[in-house]
Amino acid sequence: MRRLFPVTYETAAQATAGAPDAPRAAVADVTDATDREWELLELAEAYAYPEPRSAGVREPWLRANMVSTLDGAAQHDGKSQGISSAADMRIFGVLRALADVVVVGAETVRQEGYRPARARAEFAGSREAAGQGPAPVIAVVTASLDLDFSLPLFTSPLVPTLVLTGAAAAPDRVAAAEKAGAEVVIAGDGTGVDPVRAVRALAERGMTRLLTEGGPRLLGQMVAAGVLDELCLTLSPTLTAGDAQRIAGGPAMAVPQRFELASLLEEAGFLFARYRRP
Repeated sequence: MRRLFPVTYETAAQATAGAPDAPRAAVADVTDATDREWELLELAEAYAYPEPRSAGVREPWLRANMVSTLDGAAQHDGKSQGISSAADMRIFGVLRALADVVVVGAETVRQEGYRPARARAEFAGSREAAGQGPAPVIAVVTASLDLDFSLPLFTSPLVPTLVLTGAAAAPDRVAAAEKAGAEVVIAGDGTGVDPVRAVRALAERGMTRLLTEGGPRLLGQMVAAGVLDELCLTLSPTLTAGDAQRIAGGPAMAVPQRFELASLLEEAGFLFARYRRP
């Protein structure tokens, strides 16, 4: 894996010292041109969440992790696995290990066969030092609660799974979720979930390092609500054509949101970009 763009703006400034007008592309390979497999803790440092702006006060930070083909498909045959890679899965695991909570849509849970997040020995010390549990909480966003509550995601997680839904959710489905051991969190006035309220509800529970893995509809709602702070995007060097979804779906925004490139890594033709809200 090679670093094609500095991980921090500080290193970008150092790389261009003495040449303030130099284009960013001119410093692309000076930071780490070695093509090698990065250690997990190196990746953890590269993808670390922002430090609190004031001592002891950590504001919620929501990042998304998605993969896309060259022609914009977020899936192949309904799943992301076919357009992923070993390096992509390493980063996937690291992002989970850094997060307090993984927010995911119900359709993605069904299609991808979600299981509980697992504890990883490599990150046990850093998670304990950060005041985190052994594994991130999985929070499922659902209006209908049309989920199989007999699955291990609900019956045997390392930490209890959350179900985010609206105040008008069917009482019998809420009861089924709670009977399975999930905690139901109301984050909307109707049947659906308000992304702003969802982020706030999670932060009130001490979960401020948020990660969403989609799907596209959920990510589209988060983008539209203005709650997304960072996008970690894997660009897969593949073409699929067809009519697969993009990484974010839903109504178009009146004014496109502009994000800034924070880092760019490459391995075997896969690009791993990290964009942040300005």
